[in-house]
Amino acid sequence: MEDVEMDVSNSYSDPEDLTIREQFRRYGKRHSISSVSPHQDGPVSKFSESRLLYDGNNIHSPTNAALILENIKQEVDSIETYHFEGATTPARNQSAIKRRSSVDSRGGFSEADLGIDSVARFGSQSLKACKIEDDTLTDSGETTFGLFASLFDSAIQGLMPIRDLILRFEKSCRDVSESIRYGPNIWHRVVEDKLMRQKAQLLLDEAATWSLLWYLYGKVTEEPPEELIVSPSTSHLEACQFVVNDHTAQLCLRILQWLEGLASKALDLESKVQGSHVGTYLPKSGIWHQTQRFLQKGASNTNTVQHLDFDAPTREHAHQLLDDKKQDESLLEDIWTLLRAGRLEKALDLCRSAGQPWRAATLCPFGGLDLVPSVEALVKNGKNRRLQAIELESGIGHQWHLWKWASYCASEKIAEQNGGKYEVAVYAAQCSNLKRILPICTNWESACWAMSKSWLDARVDLELAHSQPGRTVQLKSYGDVGDGSPGQIDGAAHAAGPENWPQQVLNQQPRNLSALLQKLHSGELVNEAVSRGCKEQHRQIEMDLMLGNIPHLLDMIWSWIAPSEDDQNIFRPHGDSQMIRFGAHLVLVLRYLHAEEMQDSFREKLMTVGDLILHMYVMFLFTKQHEELVGIYASQLARHRCIDLFVHMMELRLNSSVHVKYKIFLSAMEYLPFSSEDDSKGSFEEIIERILLRSREVKGGKYDKSSDVAEQHRLQSLEKATSIQWLCFTPPSTITNVKEVSVKLLLRALTHSNILFREFALISMWRVPAMPIGAHALLSLLAEPLKQLSELPNTLEDYVSENLKEFQDWSEYYSSDATYRNWLKIELENGEVPPLELSMEDKQRATAAAKETLNSSMSLLLRKGNPWLASPDDEKFESTMLVFLELHATAMLCLPSGECMHPDATICTALMSALYSSVCEEVVLRRQLMVNVTISPRDNYCIEIVLRCLAVEGDGLGSHQVNDGGVLGTVMAAGFKGELARFQAGVTMEISRLDAWYTSADGTLEGPATYIVRGLCRRCCLPEIILRCMQVSVSLMESGNPPECHDELMELVACPDTGFLQLFSQQQLQEFLLFEREYEICNMELQEELTS
Repeated sequence: MEDVEMDVSNSYSDPEDLTIREQFRRYGKRHSISSVSPHQDGPVSKFSESRLLYDGNNIHSPTNAALILENIKQEVDSIETYHFEGATTPARNQSAIKRRSSVDSRGGFSEADLGIDSVARFGSQSLKACKIEDDTLTDSGETTFGLFASLFDSAIQGLMPIRDLILRFEKSCRDVSESIRYGPNIWHRVVEDKLMRQKAQLLLDEAATWSLLWYLYGKVTEEPPEELIVSPSTSHLEACQFVVNDHTAQLCLRILQWLEGLASKALDLESKVQGSHVGTYLPKSGIWHQTQRFLQKGASNTNTVQHLDFDAPTREHAHQLLDDKKQDESLLEDIWTLLRAGRLEKALDLCRSAGQPWRAATLCPFGGLDLVPSVEALVKNGKNRRLQAIELESGIGHQWHLWKWASYCASEKIAEQNGGKYEVAVYAAQCSNLKRILPICTNWESACWAMSKSWLDARVDLELAHSQPGRTVQLKSYGDVGDGSPGQIDGAAHAAGPENWPQQVLNQQPRNLSALLQKLHSGELVNEAVSRGCKEQHRQIEMDLMLGNIPHLLDMIWSWIAPSEDDQNIFRPHGDSQMIRFGAHLVLVLRYLHAEEMQDSFREKLMTVGDLILHMYVMFLFTKQHEELVGIYASQLARHRCIDLFVHMMELRLNSSVHVKYKIFLSAMEYLPFSSEDDSKGSFEEIIERILLRSREVKGGKYDKSSDVAEQHRLQSLEKATSIQWLCFTPPSTITNVKEVSVKLLLRALTHSNILFREFALISMWRVPAMPIGAHALLSLLAEPLKQLSELPNTLEDYVSENLKEFQDWSEYYSSDATYRNWLKIELENGEVPPLELSMEDKQRATAAAKETLNSSMSLLLRKGNPWLASPDDEKFESTMLVFLELHATAMLCLPSGECMHPDATICTALMSALYSSVCEEVVLRRQLMVNVTISPRDNYCIEIVLRCLAVEGDGLGSHQVNDGGVLGTVMAAGFKGELARFQAGVTMEISRLDAWYTSADGTLEGPATYIVRGLCRRCCLPEIILRCMQVSVSLMESGNPPECHDELMELVACPDTGFLQLFSQQQLQEFLLFEREYEICNMELQEELTS
């Protein structure tokens, strides 16, 4: 992985610098009415085809045989577990794949259909087919991983806009939080209950952050409808137009709407859970009944009001009785709560039902018009001409400012007389009197709401004041909001009348958003709990979102989830899992929202740090066995990160169950292009090529003199073969060109399996009963894909047929090899039994195995017109330039006993000399043969050999009729057979990797020279097959069962047309003659026995 520069420029880190927010304006104009709100009906695109294994109603079993067998195994295991556990098995352990019905492709869906459950239906069907969840919602919050993946999958498929996706995320967090906090009525221990409360609260905090993101980036800015624009204008219309056009005011309004929305949802949840809600009072409960009775009795008290009108406490400097005062304060607390939640109408209804209609009039003048400076309020009021009529007489803003001034005076007067704190706050909130509101704000949201509302109202009031005749010169001395001199204003605050509004409250307002947030941190009037709240993670995220400081936000999230510096594994999942998930989805949402607006510096930060966060989340999902979810996120990474990540995951799951690997395969196939389309996105082909390449790399091991090199090679060959399984799965039917992809996968599997077959054959010539497990694993893995290929018409192109032919050759070879090893195993078992005690049945079994070995071997040797592993006639390499041949091999030196040698510089030099000596000096000079032997940097027990020579006609150029690998094959065969001159006798090279190439004069690789490796395999394998036949023939002759094909075998070896004789080395010929001599001796003895 490349190191990522994490430094942030000064413009990113300066919270006062708001230019970044201006550059990336977070809310755009609504140009069309076609935008579909998540709260409205609207058309949504449908699936044109169901996802893998899902037809809309049922989930079908996969077609792969390995998967079917594993399904059966799991079913049997589940039955056994059920019988073992009996009736005590908890019901929560019985999981089932969730089935969801498909969407009708002809119809839209209503508001109810756009819920979370409905949208989840449209997610990737692979997420459903592979993911098995409990029917009951877990209390750990882990369901959010699958739910968020399904929602994001729906968004990138075009089933919902990204703006709506943000709201889905919010609702998901709220639903899961509610399920955790108020789910099944199960008793928990104190510690567990506390942890569940914390998890539920963290999800609510996250829901709040998603909601803010929607208000800032997802909610479009609506223009006032033309039909509501009246002339002459009104103060409310002017306020709405100002907020639409002023970026800071629009930002402040959105923050205010966000905070009111949070409070409103909290009230809804409280009502749902507790069955009661704010404002449930008996009629006329706001009337002072106790005070009324007290006065009716004729009692008198200087501290008690003498009249029952609402102005009496202020006018008489007295109070109602304590019970009435408490009830009044309780009523005002609920009114405050409703106003805080933006529920003005409910607050007014509460006042009227409680017998205080006068209070409703003070909270909402002008006949109950909604005076919030938003287009929504303007539309809600409709074509109400009342305000226009009022202001035609008094002028725009005059009555508006009179109401604000009156509310200010009321809040100050009530506070001076030690009135109720909620009554003070209710009126202070109407006039931006911030110092009277903050004392009752005991949490971050309330304090932020108070400051935002006060700042917005003050800006609107100031704007309306500018439009009044004669106010412009007067207001210049005060500047903008927050620029006035505190002493200058405070001195005239009470004396100033409504004509001077809003001078009375300007000094309380922040100069800008940064100053507002700084007041939350350390304001004089701010509650200590508010300052503590600023340190919470989601509050810090929300404040960065308000400032538009996205680069700092990304760095901050990465610092929370990044592993410590002393951790060697930089991508080990670290930190809170829910924060990792949130960070990843935040990055994705920001990328899609700003896809066309990002400048280079912003884009680089969002891509580099964003990729780190995404990578961390993918690794977290992977470690939690959510393999089916990784593809949707890994596909969003940069090309090199995506490829590296999938390669890493596939290698870690190489020995896992078929189902686990199949989930990763599906995840990659569904979300990545099969072939590379551009440099921005990784492809499945690139991942597979890397996997196959790395599977052949030499991996360091520990060896000693007692090590069985052959056994270690057998185990390594199985690991190499297993990598082919990624190419043997059936691709999902929903991808484009699925048949073409299937053929490409099989072709790549055939090509790579043939490469491995050649290497496996060169290390499996030991005459031992153990089977070459790597080769047989390949054969079993490719059995079903080859069967499927045969059922597809017109798919066997020339290149496919060529690779298929070689595959079939190897299949026949390993079949013959298996019969020999089976015979050898029987012979060794019989050899442990004394001859007189050996049963006739065992003898017959050995004889049958020997005859089967001879038959299969002779079938391979006797092929006419189609010699085993011969190069095709049309395989020719033509070039007018100078062409060279190179052979690269990684091998281990092995003694006849099976012990491995530890190579050093002396051994490498001696081996290099011995390889040169395997051909005559004239060939070395004419073909410009070069040999290089070095110790492998990956494994100091291995050596790396590079052979290079000039290509000539018949060996590199033109056709290759001899099929013996040419000069390079001759040199390497001597090493594999352990017959190198001037080298330690009997030492063989056990191959780990073998490749041959055509190269140019400067060493550039031009293409694979497959004929060399195939010819080398013929040089080594065919003589060994013949020698094994001789060994079996001798055994049959010794048992008194002369083989029928012995003479034919001798003629076959001696025949010049077959070319078998030239494939033998000198020692192999000697061994062949020794076998023949032993065979003839046994034959003579048998004839003597028969004649006697």
